[in-house]
Order: sequence, then structure tokens, then C-alpha cells
Amino acid sequence: MKVLEQVDGEAGQRIVDSLADTSPELGHQVVAWAFGDMYARPELPPRERQLVTLGVLAALGGCEIELEVHINAALNVGLTPIEISEALLHTAVYAGMPRSINATLVAKKVFGGRGLLPLTNVA
Repeated sequence: MKVLEQVDGEAGQRIVDSLADTSPELGHQVVAWAFGDMYARPELPPRERQLVTLGVLAALGGCEIELEVHINAALNVGLTPIEISEALLHTAVYAGMPRSINATLVAKKVFGGRGLLPLTNVA
């Protein structure tokens, strides 16, 4: 739970709570495996793990709920909105424009909610 709170803040707990009445074991696995084992590994710092996570979620498509959580998490661990935007732009090359656009629109929602729009210094 400590790693989940450090990375995702309250959003991670909301995901776990939302699973409590239908699949508490899935909520447990999010905490135990994804954050207790994977995110706690020292070989990649949280900021780089979030970059990887954003790229994978954007490439998969249909992961808007998780993208919202992880875009917030990326901001929490020190990525800037411009770095996040650039990472999502980069996914267009490998995953296609529609997925990159969908992910970027999720980022726009998160950035707007945190008062981070408009972005400056974007090419």
C-alpha cells in the first residue's frame, strides 16, 4: 500500500475500493503484485516506470481509466506535462494515431483538472 500511495495517491486506493464488491482479490493483486512487487523493484525509478506504463496503456487502447490514474501518477513522481505529452505523441509512431489521440485527450482531462493547461514549449 505504501508504494501504491506514493505513486498513485488517492486514485490507486479508489481503484482498489471500486473492486471490493466484485473482485476483492483483484484489488489485492493490484496492491500486492503490481505495486508490492513490480513498482517496488529498484532497477527502474518510479518516473521511468510511469513512462513505460503510459506507453503500454496508450498502445493497448481502451485503457482510459487506467491512463487517467497513471497520468496523475506520472505527475506525482516528477514527470512534467510536456514529458507526458511527448511520450504520448511518441506512441503514435508505434501504436497509431487513434490510440495516441485518445491517450492525449485523457492527458488533457488530467492536466485541465490540475490547472496545468495550456502547455507551453510544445513543438
